[in-house]
Amino acid sequence: MRLAFIFASAVALAIGFACPLARATTQDEALLKQQLQRLADRLDSVEKRNAELEAQLKTYAEQPVTKDGGLESRIQALEGYNKRLENALDTEGISEREPELAARLKAVEYNTLDIKKQAQVIDSIEGFSAGVSFTSVGQRASGVNTNGTTLNYRTDITVTTPTVKTGDIESKLFGHFRVGQGRGISQNLTSFVGPNASSFQLGTAIPPENSAVLLAEAYYRAEIPLPFGGFKPHSREKLTVNFGKMDPFAFFDQNAAANDETRQFLASPFVHNALLDNPIAANVGADGFGFSPGARVAYRNERTKSEPWGLSFGVFAAGRSADFSEGFRSPFWIAQAESTQRFGGLTGNYRAFLWQNGQAPTFLRDPSDLDTTLLRPHRGAGLNFDQRFADYVTFFGRLGWASGEGLPFDRALALGAEIGGSYWSRAADALGVAFGVNRSSEAFRNGSARVVDAAGSPVFGFAAHGAEQVAEIYYRFRVHRNFEISPDFQLIRDPAGNSAARPVKIFGIRLQLNQ
Repeated sequence: MRLAFIFASAVALAIGFACPLARATTQDEALLKQQLQRLADRLDSVEKRNAELEAQLKTYAEQPVTKDGGLESRIQALEGYNKRLENALDTEGISEREPELAARLKAVEYNTLDIKKQAQVIDSIEGFSAGVSFTSVGQRASGVNTNGTTLNYRTDITVTTPTVKTGDIESKLFGHFRVGQGRGISQNLTSFVGPNASSFQLGTAIPPENSAVLLAEAYYRAEIPLPFGGFKPHSREKLTVNFGKMDPFAFFDQNAAANDETRQFLASPFVHNALLDNPIAANVGADGFGFSPGARVAYRNERTKSEPWGLSFGVFAAGRSADFSEGFRSPFWIAQAESTQRFGGLTGNYRAFLWQNGQAPTFLRDPSDLDTTLLRPHRGAGLNFDQRFADYVTFFGRLGWASGEGLPFDRALALGAEIGGSYWSRAADALGVAFGVNRSSEAFRNGSARVVDAAGSPVFGFAAHGAEQVAEIYYRFRVHRNFEISPDFQLIRDPAGNSAARPVKIFGIRLQLNQ
């Protein structure tokens, strides 16, 4: 109604203003009439639209008040989702019925907890070290009565505990488990040489159809800086103490080029001193598997860093004491002096040792049990060296003397070399060549033909004479970082001093895996 009044006033004013124009021309009057008509039409349109709006407002005012269905439903859905999310997060399990966000949050939480647990486990085992190696050897011999090709395997598992510090003293525990099967070709051959030092299942204690499994080593190791109470970072001397069940060769008669039957030479005289380790009468004092309870003390002087030297002494159970059948009596003891020297910048290690075994095995038979060898005191000395002569060539040598009743041989010599594959662009490969002589003792030459077993059958069946000669060559081929293949060939002349025997040729292949 207010708009009508405004427009009416506007019309009146227009008419009032138009009165002076009455005296205008007829053309002007016609134009004025057209403009007035237009204003009237617009006024009618506005009034009509105003009436429509008033009607709509009246209709909306008369309708009952209702909530906005779309917005309200969204709010309700959101509130319900949040409620279900809270309930799902209050439970530990993950359900397919719960909100996806809850399941994802739980998964993240569980992964975080798992990572924390792994970190805790890692923290708890930090400092532990472990190693695993698998060695398998196949060999076939000609020149002796053999039972075809022999095969054996051996697995070694080692574990070392974290270092424990007590003042300046550092100590740890070492464990070594060994599993093996197969006696190798030695059972078909009478010689001073063991053609396969990796053979683990020795003697008749374990049937050949069964694997031998044992805790080979378990010992304590402590390193003590010298002098006592001194400033450790400035110490150039140390004392090492070991005790427990050990392998004596892990501490004595070591050699850089001839010490590991799993990667280097297979024949026993090129792994250890032949007088200490041989198939007929090993003097080392260990059990049939090569281990023994004992203790070792070692002194090392590094005041001349490039040329250190050391002294060590070890005592180990022997005879029946080595396998815990008797008390610790008449033990095997060994004392070693060693030094590192440099010639023209090339490093060499030199060792000399003395030893004695109070109950060493012999080739003689016990009259009360002709299948058992007599035990007698033996003593001896040895020299050992490994010397680099070029960047990739290392020569080695061993020399041994022994005395005592019932020794099958009393002199032993081994010489050889390991040549690195860098010369032919195979840096991880190596070629090994060695030659050895084991001189039969006078007692063995005089008595070998008369030794019989319980059934009266000859044990050796020949009169020994002179010396046994053995040669070996191998090539270690690196397939990849953890896998090596080594073809091997051995030649044994006059085995065990039997000059009437044909030369024995042994062809072999070794597979070695390590981690």
